This record gives sequence, C-alpha cells and structure tokens, in this order.
Amino acid sequence: MTGTTLHIPTLETERLTLRAPRWEDFEAYAAFRGDAERTAFLGGPFSRNTAFSQLSEIVGHWQMRGFGRFLVADRHTDEPLGIVGPYYPEGWPEPELAWSVFASAEGRGVAYEAVAAVRRWAYETLGWTTAISLIAPSNVRSAKLADRLGAKNTGKPFGDPDSGKAVEIWRHPSELPA
Repeated sequence: MTGTTLHIPTLETERLTLRAPRWEDFEAYAAFRGDAERTAFLGGPFSRNTAFSQLSEIVGHWQMRGFGRFLVADRHTDEPLGIVGPYYPEGWPEPELAWSVFASAEGRGVAYEAVAAVRRWAYETLGWTTAISLIAPSNVRSAKLADRLGAKNTGKPFGDPDSGKAVEIWRHPSELPA
C-alpha cells in the first residue's frame, strides 16, 4: 500500500517544544477556542466541533503548503500552551507568522520565545527572507509582541477575506536576532 507521509518537525527552545498537534491537545485547544475573551480577535468563540475542524486544519496546512503552525508545549510537562508558526491560507497577501497562546501561557514570554524560534526556522529552513503578521488594531498585546520581535507596522490595512475585518500588516525584519 502506498500513501502520503506527512512530516512535521519538532523544534525545541530552552522552555518549549514546538511540535505537531496531537489528540491529547484537543481539550486545551477547544477550551482556548471556546474562550470569548481570548478569541475575540480571531472571530470566536467557537464550538468544540469547529475547534476540532480548526485543529485538523492546522495539520492539513502542512500537507498543502509544506509548512504550518506548531503546537507549543512546555518542554518538561508537555502542557499545551498555544499555537505558533507560518500560516498562508488562500487570500492572504503573503506568508504570515501567526501566534495564539492559551490562558496558562499569557505573560510568561512563551509567545516571544516560540515566535522567535519559528521565525529563525522559517528563514533558515524554508528560505524566507521576511514575513508578516496580521494583527487587529485593537489587539494591543500582539502589537507589543510584534514590536518586541522587531516587526514594524506598515500602515497598510488588509481586509480578512472571511470576516471582512481590517487588520494591520506588520513586517518582520529580514535579519535574524543575534
């Protein structure tokens, strides 16, 4: 029998493992996607059924594009902490570095550590020289993270093809941090 083999690499940082999503991560992911406060910028909250489809889409993106978002887990406990990685759905202006962290990871530097590792991987492994992040104007925390990562707001709005809501395009630097 022949078939398709999907390879999703595992990246490690000092505190984190960035890996393929697993069934065991679903409860944490569904809780995040069902949280109105944390998913307001993403069009949520979402039902468990929709959260399952969205988690499955994360895996499918790897097959379609050859890259995708990682499940971010605590390196020592394997607790799911968020979703971070390259994202390029149909209709996007160019590939994005996207991030969402779960409530237990907020304020701990998890997003910064994960996005910095993913950006390095995208530049070194995928050959990217730059990337964008699409951020809702009211998402102050994500804008601060983008700024901390060295990204700059281009001042150019982008209308999300699905929601129609305008987001800001933040451009990441082409050089890697030392």
